[in-house]
Amino acid sequence: MDDNAFRSFELNGWQTVFGDYHEAFGELTDQATGPLLDAVLVGPKVRLLDVATGPGYVIAAASRRGARAVGLDFSTAMVDMAKTRTPSGRFCVGDAEVLPFTDGSFDAVDMNFAVLHLAHPERALAEAHRVLRSSGRFGFTAWCKPEEAVGFGIVLDAVQRHGNINVPLPPGPPFFRFSEPEECIRALLEAGFVRPEVVRIPQTWRLSSPVALFSAMQRGTVRTSGILRAQLPEALEVIGNAIRETVATYRSGRGFEVPMPAVLAIGEKL
Repeated sequence: MDDNAFRSFELNGWQTVFGDYHEAFGELTDQATGPLLDAVLVGPKVRLLDVATGPGYVIAAASRRGARAVGLDFSTAMVDMAKTRTPSGRFCVGDAEVLPFTDGSFDAVDMNFAVLHLAHPERALAEAHRVLRSSGRFGFTAWCKPEEAVGFGIVLDAVQRHGNINVPLPPGPPFFRFSEPEECIRALLEAGFVRPEVVRIPQTWRLSSPVALFSAMQRGTVRTSGILRAQLPEALEVIGNAIRETVATYRSGRGFEVPMPAVLAIGEKL
């Protein structure tokens, strides 16, 4: 794996798709915010670091709890959006794998769906451990396997059946590596955390139309949109039709509800 190529691919993507990500995924990924903050015991005056803050959903919620929260992201576009959405929040540009903070600076650290986008997740976990105080708690979320996080399953299945899943993108860690609880626990222990645990967060992606899933994956993601962009035009049309047909089977009332559960992994620093 070429670390620089993968990091540049991710960074360039998030510099571009930040608005579409917020529009397509904001309500979905924010469903994990409450459970994540509860898991790391965020309350009044707790010093929290939100790593890869994105549009700042966690910071906004932590601020409402009275926490002293800082959001960090490597994308200046994401940081600018977070500052606009939560003017009272504290945000900075930085690298999750080399945090610009001294040892023991925070009571709690979290990463909400960030671990999927790092060249070396284990370095980010080690850095989270370093900047935590003794007895501080760390939590991160990741998507469940694609057969459970159905939105991803629908898209990947359509590409496998009608296109080419093996396209020339900069290689990175497996996207669903942390879907497995055993891997979450192994990584937490390796980073120095104790008493690791993993829980499942039920989540639902509420889509306005059958085309919304295809559009969200095309415009609001980095790796998945890269896979879709690499398809031949005629294949992409068939893939889009297959996705729309499958999403249509998830109708609920006036919209469509797709299961998108997440894994929440938690550890503590001695």
